[in-house]
Amino acid sequence: MIKDNQKVLNRLHLIMDAIITAVSYTLAYYIKFYITKPGPEPGDLPAIDYFLVLILLVPVYMVLYYYCNVYTPKRTVRRRYEIWGIVKANGIGMVIFILALYVIMREINFSRLMMFLFFCLNVGLTACSRILLRKSLQTMRSKGYNLKHILLVGYSRSAEEYINRLNDNPQWGYVVCGILDDHVPRGTMYKGVKVLGAIGNLDYILPENKMDEIAITLSLKDYEHLEKIVDICEKSGVHTKFIPDYNSLIPTHPYTEDLMGLPVINIRCVPLNNTMNMMLKRAMDIVGALFGIIITSPILLLAALLVKFTSSGPVIFKQERVGLHNKPFYMYKFRSMEQQAPSEEKKAWTVKNDPRVTPVGKILRRTSLDELPQLFNILKGDMSLVGPRPERPLFVEKFREEIPRYMVKHQVRPGLTGWAQVNGYRGDTSIRKRIDHDIYYIENWTIGFDIKIIFMTFFTGFINKNAY
Repeated sequence: MIKDNQKVLNRLHLIMDAIITAVSYTLAYYIKFYITKPGPEPGDLPAIDYFLVLILLVPVYMVLYYYCNVYTPKRTVRRRYEIWGIVKANGIGMVIFILALYVIMREINFSRLMMFLFFCLNVGLTACSRILLRKSLQTMRSKGYNLKHILLVGYSRSAEEYINRLNDNPQWGYVVCGILDDHVPRGTMYKGVKVLGAIGNLDYILPENKMDEIAITLSLKDYEHLEKIVDICEKSGVHTKFIPDYNSLIPTHPYTEDLMGLPVINIRCVPLNNTMNMMLKRAMDIVGALFGIIITSPILLLAALLVKFTSSGPVIFKQERVGLHNKPFYMYKFRSMEQQAPSEEKKAWTVKNDPRVTPVGKILRRTSLDELPQLFNILKGDMSLVGPRPERPLFVEKFREEIPRYMVKHQVRPGLTGWAQVNGYRGDTSIRKRIDHDIYYIENWTIGFDIKIIFMTFFTGFINKNAY
């Protein structure tokens, strides 16, 4: 059974990691004292002092690997996350090592270069061993060994999606043996997986078949049977997991928090709801906006003069937009059209060859230079450097009824540029595609993601072929 194989694999991991840690430490010592110089010098610590440390170092590192989830099953975990766990454990281990030597033991003669070499070697060799082991297991699974056999209970969208994921990733080594369902006829096939019978057959199938896992994939309408099914699966002793069928209700990546023992599912993960993230992004906005105003001040001045002397009306055009938490604000732009009554301006978007656009305005819109005054909106706190582009109240009311999840974009500050814009969804383009990109940005925000979008804006975002 796969459970026995996993135990053997875990022991193999432990032994292999212990050996690699000892070898890395020995190599670091050899490089430091026999490669970088002819040998230990009179002022160096004796070799025995260095290798006595190894007696404690190895078990401490094995414990750190355990707590950094290095030994959890890695079938469906991406390689970079596995390597990150190794780096994290070694980083913590090095901090403990340094504190123990220099603070507790006050041993100042221990080689710092050797410690650095040990860190690099241990991370590199451990990561290489895991990659080789992963490749070996994938080869074994392709030949029919080390497979996990799974029975699905319930035919639903989540069952189909689960089968799709497993079929797309054969290296995981999962085999779906069949599905039990009360509503779909026996013998029905989905991508090679057959419906074996009703859910009631679970009592007979579990004792007869050596399943490694049971995956409960009930449709929403059958959740009343969930408690009974879980009870049957738990009595069988087979590892059971639950794959909820809520994609139609929660089309995103929800996360669970613990409310004094009560699990609470948050429908949408918004990193910018975190106070520290908000403060970090706001600080970046203020610094970026000030820097942008200083750098572009000659362009701002030239654009203002051109607008002023080529058409009548104000230089800056203020337009009401909907921002954070659905609150309206006035967004600033260089005026690029002939002055018109507010009632006329609100009617529609600008279209191709729009006669209202001035010659200077056409250049400003094509190069996105008309948006530069929004740097002052950013300083005021109405906008951010990066975020979903804000829309007029008229269109917000229209799109909130027509486009699912449209209002999610108002959970963060609107931006001068955004993920949708650098991917080409600007001006007269698909609103649905724009919203999909905006929601992806909201759910996957990081400072690094913002910096990436800002750089992409410089290289791809200024010339707007969809701006009229």
